[in-house]
Amino acid sequence: MPELPEVETVRMGLEPALTGRVIERVILNRADLRFPFPDRFVKRLTGARVSSLARRAKYLVAHLSTGEALVMHLGMTGRFHVQARGDNRPHLLGDYEYENPHETGDDGKHAHAVFEMEGGGRVIYSDPRRFGYMLLIPETEFAAHPALAGLGVEPLSPDLTAAYLARRAAGRRVDLKAFLMDQRNVAGLGNIYVLEALYMARLKPSRSAASLATRTGKPTPHAERLTDAIRDVLTAAVAAGGSTLRDYRQADGSTGSFQKTFRVYGRAGEPCLTPGCRGTVRRSIQGGRSSFFCPVCQH
Repeated sequence: MPELPEVETVRMGLEPALTGRVIERVILNRADLRFPFPDRFVKRLTGARVSSLARRAKYLVAHLSTGEALVMHLGMTGRFHVQARGDNRPHLLGDYEYENPHETGDDGKHAHAVFEMEGGGRVIYSDPRRFGYMLLIPETEFAAHPALAGLGVEPLSPDLTAAYLARRAAGRRVDLKAFLMDQRNVAGLGNIYVLEALYMARLKPSRSAASLATRTGKPTPHAERLTDAIRDVLTAAVAAGGSTLRDYRQADGSTGSFQKTFRVYGRAGEPCLTPGCRGTVRRSIQGGRSSFFCPVCQH
């Protein structure tokens, strides 16, 4: 599933095609994705102008002139194509590659929603496995909506501080990896970037989250290092266009390049990249997901 940097990259690619433009026509080629499309979806979107395109956690959010927000989740295989007027070749945003070429959806059979925009452009949403979904939420109810209400702070915002992490982690028995991947604590983090940030902060994924706080609830040096590491890793990943593993591509259809700088993810059995370290990257399983860490550098 795309993580925060990949979704942010898709947002940046979609922004010129959507922001400031009117949705002139909506075509649905099926009634549902993971969930049914909202009631009167076509009617509520037709004629609406996209005021801005934002991201909340792993959601894309189009704020509309009608007072509603179109909230879009890519799921595992959702992707957007943008087709300019007079150009029959779609510009790929967040495209996915599959071992089975028949699953790519390039023949159009997986194009489930088409947004025809002012100026003649088209934004096409495809999703072979249909794990993505779309919501229409009144702006007055946006923050309280069940899909969004419980989300934690945005990790690239000033709200992510060592003090915040300490408050959330104080007294918790859960391990650091599970703590960081819990969207109620920090929004948008996933397995890859959690592991890379923990490596940068020299913290073992299985370390107790409670170690981020002192007995009085103040942030420890671990929390200070982790806060900086999360921000640095995500900033670098967005700048690199995200990471391409099995099925992610960035806004122009090319592969993201952050995976070329992975320090631990996917490197089990390889030497630690910390200068002077003699450790070897190990792999373990936490919560059903692979974890990678250096047993020497990370404590």
